Amino acid sequence: MEENTNKPGLFEKGGKLGFLHSTVDAFDTFLRVPATVTTKGSHVRDAVDLKRVMILVVIALVPAALFGMWNVGYQHYLAIGETAGFWATFWYGFLKVLPLYIVSYVVGLFIEFAGAQIKGEEVNEGYLVSGFLIPLIMPVDVPLWMLAIATAFAVLFGKEVFGGTGMNFLNPALLARAFLFFAYPSKMSGSDVWVSLGKDTAVDGFTGATPLGHLSEGIQGITAAGYDWWNLFAGTVPGSVGETSIIAILLGAVILLGTGIASWKIMCSSVLGALFVGWLGNVFGVTDVPCWFQLLMGGFAFGTVFMATDPVTSAQTETGKWIYGFLVGALCITVRLFNPGYAEGMMLAILLMNTFAPLIDHCVVTVAVNRRNKKVKTA
Repeated sequence: MEENTNKPGLFEKGGKLGFLHSTVDAFDTFLRVPATVTTKGSHVRDAVDLKRVMILVVIALVPAALFGMWNVGYQHYLAIGETAGFWATFWYGFLKVLPLYIVSYVVGLFIEFAGAQIKGEEVNEGYLVSGFLIPLIMPVDVPLWMLAIATAFAVLFGKEVFGGTGMNFLNPALLARAFLFFAYPSKMSGSDVWVSLGKDTAVDGFTGATPLGHLSEGIQGITAAGYDWWNLFAGTVPGSVGETSIIAILLGAVILLGTGIASWKIMCSSVLGALFVGWLGNVFGVTDVPCWFQLLMGGFAFGTVFMATDPVTSAQTETGKWIYGFLVGALCITVRLFNPGYAEGMMLAILLMNTFAPLIDHCVVTVAVNRRNKKVKTA
C-alpha cells in the first residue's frame, strides 16, 4: 500500500496542530517571503506588500521614538535639577518607555492572534504600526494597567468589530488615547503627567506644563515659560513620548513620502488649514500666538505626518485628500483657540475627520459623476 503523500503538515489545516495555523503562518510570513505568490497571469508583481509597508512606517517612526526616549531622560534630570551624560539620559528614557511598548504589543498582538485563531483567518500586520504608535502618543508615566485597557479597547472596538486591518474607520492608536483621555483625564492632562520624576523630588518652581499649557497666556506666556521656536522645533520640551521633536518627525515624513506610503496632499493641506485658522485668530484678536508657531506645538506635526495620513482612515479620492487634510488642520487650531480646557486639538480633529472621510469621498465622487454626465448630455 502506497503512503499518502498529500497528508497535511503538522500546523496546516487538517493537521494535528492545525488550530495553530494562523499563528504559525503569521510568524512564518513575517520572517520570510510567503510561498503562495503569484507566478502567472495578469497581476502586478511587486516586492512591497502589506507587511513591508507596515515595516517601513515603523522605520519612519524610529527617529521620533529614539529622540522621545532621550527627551524623557532629559526632562527627568532637568526636573530634579541634575545633569547627566547623553547615554545616561537616553538609558533612563529607554527604561521608562520600554514597558509601554511591551504592554502595547503583548496586549494588542494577543487579541489579534486570538481573533485570527477563532475566526480561522490570517493574522493582519496592521498592528505592527498601531502598537508602535500607541506608546509615542502617551505620557511617559501613564499607568501600565490603564495602557493595557486602552490598547484592548482600541483593538477590539476600533478594529476587530469592523473586520480587522483595512476595515476600521477610526485610527486605533488615537482611539486608545481618546479612551484614556475621557476615562482617566487626570492621567492625560495637566502639568504633572508629562515628565517622569520617579522617586525624586522636583526642584522648587519646576513645572511640567507643555507649551500648549501656556497657550491661553499668549505668546508672552509661552516665551516666559522658557519655550522658543528652536526648542519647540528640536523637541526639548515636555510632552507625549514621540510628539515633541519636529526634526525627528520630519525625518519620518521624508521616509513616508519617499516610499509613497503617505499622501503629501494631506500633509500640505493640514498645514494650510492650521495656518489659515491661526491667521484668522491673529486677525480677529483671538490670540497673539503667530499662526506658524501653532505648527510647532503639541501633537500637530506628529498627527499630520503619521496619523492624518493613515491610508485606511483618511480620504481616498485625490480631491478629498485636500479637503480632509485642510479640515484636520483647521479643526485642530479651532479647538486650541476656543477650548482652553483641552488645548491639544489634534486628536479630536483627526478622529472627527476619520468619521467624515467616507462622506467627503462620496461628495467628491458624486460631483465628478454629475459633471461627467452633464458633459455627455451636452456633447
